[in-house]
Amino acid sequence: MYNSIIEPIRNYNLADWKYEKIMEEIHEFEENLDEEHQVALNLASFGSSITMVVTSIGYQNPDMLYFYGFVNGKYAQLIQHINQLNFLLTSIEREDKTKPARRIGFITSNDSD
Repeated sequence: MYNSIIEPIRNYNLADWKYEKIMEEIHEFEENLDEEHQVALNLASFGSSITMVVTSIGYQNPDMLYFYGFVNGKYAQLIQHINQLNFLLTSIEREDKTKPARRIGFITSNDSD
């Protein structure tokens, strides 16, 4: 008899995998920003373009993603089904020059290595 560890099969259709991919893309995008700019999302599925300054992102399996942040200076939350996920990453100049640029904080398993 031998011991083997069976890795769980990853379901790429769940929100957690899409969340991880979004994290990777935003992290890469933020690495290319200077201290005068921060990441924002242009949302185009509301009849007009809306810019959201994102402060955090969450998910709930099997199919929901949550974006938290500000639209026109007011706190906002976008609840998005993974099948409708479509936005443009963009940068905006930060308003308060006395504070550092806001970055979306993520901790992944790779960060602890």
